[in-house]
Amino acid sequence: MKTSDSTIFVNIASYRDPELCPTLHSLIRSANKPENLRIVICWQDDGDIQPFLDAGLVLITQSERLYQFSYGGVQLEVIAVDYLKSEGACWARYQVDKCYQQESYLLQIDSHCRFITGWDSEMIAMLESLREQSAKPVLSGYPPAYTPGKNEDRQDYLSRLVFNGFSKEGIVAQHSTQFTSETPIRSAYIAGGFIFADGHFVTHVPNDPAIFFIGEEFNRAMRAWTHGYDVWTPHRITLWHYYQRKNVPKVWDDHSNEAKEKGLIDTVWWQRNQASTLHVRRLLNADDTETFAQPWGLGRQRSLQEFQYRIGIDLIGQRVHPDIWGTEKVSWFTKLPDDQQEWLQSLRFFHDKTLSLSRDEINISRSDIVWWHIGVYSQDKRPVMLRRYSPEAFCRLITHTDQQSSQLTLRFDTRNSSLANTVRICAFTDRNEWDDVLEKSW
Repeated sequence: MKTSDSTIFVNIASYRDPELCPTLHSLIRSANKPENLRIVICWQDDGDIQPFLDAGLVLITQSERLYQFSYGGVQLEVIAVDYLKSEGACWARYQVDKCYQQESYLLQIDSHCRFITGWDSEMIAMLESLREQSAKPVLSGYPPAYTPGKNEDRQDYLSRLVFNGFSKEGIVAQHSTQFTSETPIRSAYIAGGFIFADGHFVTHVPNDPAIFFIGEEFNRAMRAWTHGYDVWTPHRITLWHYYQRKNVPKVWDDHSNEAKEKGLIDTVWWQRNQASTLHVRRLLNADDTETFAQPWGLGRQRSLQEFQYRIGIDLIGQRVHPDIWGTEKVSWFTKLPDDQQEWLQSLRFFHDKTLSLSRDEINISRSDIVWWHIGVYSQDKRPVMLRRYSPEAFCRLITHTDQQSSQLTLRFDTRNSSLANTVRICAFTDRNEWDDVLEKSW
C-alpha cells in the first residue's frame, strides 16, 4: 500500500521557457513533502545556467550535459540540450523518462504551471481513491489557465477532454469542455501537460521520442488503454497551466526552413512532424508486428477494438458516434455494443471546416434576413448537407477575427462518406427573395 511518504518522479520538458523557474518554485514550495520529489528536466535552451542561479537554485555538480541543483531541500537534475538540437517535446520527455528510478508515482507536466498548496498529497489521495475501480488509474486532463504575474486571473473551472475531429492525417484531435463532479470521472484521453500515475507508467507506456507533436496525446492514450491503464479526469483543481504564451520562443519558429538553409539545424520542424504523424498511425495496423513492438507499441492486456467502442470512434474508417461531438460530448461509453456491425451502422462520418469570410462577402448584421441557407456539395454537385439557420443561429457559427474578417465554422455528420467540395451560403430576405449566393471551396 502506497502512503503519503511515497516518492514522486517529476518529468518536465522545457523549451526556452522563461516560466521554468517560477514553475519549479511553485512545484516545490507548494508541496506538502518536497523531500519526496525527484525532479528531472530536459532543458532545451542556450546553455546559460544563470537564470537558475538568479532564481535561488544552488549548483551542486555539473558535467557536459547534466547539472544538479538544490532548492528548498529538493535536488533537481537538469539535462542540458542545445535548443537547435531538440527533436521535439516527446523526444525531450523521453530523455527524462530514461532517468526513472522506481519512484512510487509519476508526475509529468509542462514547464509553465502553478500548483495548489499540498498538491502532492491531493494527487496521491485522488489516485488512491480509485483503486477499487481500477488497478492502474491515471489522472490526466487540461488544467485551468493562469497568467504569469496575475494570480487573480487563475481560472476556477474544471474541464474534461472530448473529441474534436480528425487531423488531415486521420489522427484524433481533442479539446476540453467544462464539467462539475463530486468524484473523478472516467475518460479515455490523455493530456501531455498533466499526467499523474503510478511510477511504472513510465516503463510500460513511455513517451515515444519519434513523435514530434501531432498525435502525442492520442497515441499515449491508445497505448495506456491496451497496457491496462484507466484514465480519469480530476474533479478538483490541483494545478494551473499557461496556455497563451505569446511572444515566447517556439520550436517551430526556431527550427524553420531558414534555419536549415543557414545550417543551424538538420531537419525542419514540419518534416519531423510529417514523419511523426505517419509513425502515430502505425498503431492502427493490427496485423503488423510493429504495432506491438515495445516499448512504444500497443499492449496486449486489452484490445484496440474495445478502446474504439469505449470512445465511440472507428479509427480506420474515421467514423464517430453522434453523441461524442453533439450536445452530450460523450467521451466514455460504459456499455459495450452487442454486435460490431450494429455499432458500425450507428456511426457517422464527421465533417469539420472553418471558412474565412471577409466583410465584403457577407454581412450578418443585416436586419432584412429571415433565414440563412447553407449547402455543402460534393465534387459532382450532390448535396452533402443542406441546412436552414435563423439569423441568431447563423451568428453563433461566426467568430470575428477583426473588423474586416470573420470565420464560419461548420460541423456536421453524414451517413455516407461523400467528400465535401463546395459550400454555398445564401440569405432569404423579408421581401421573399433570395440574396446573392456566396460560394466557397471546402
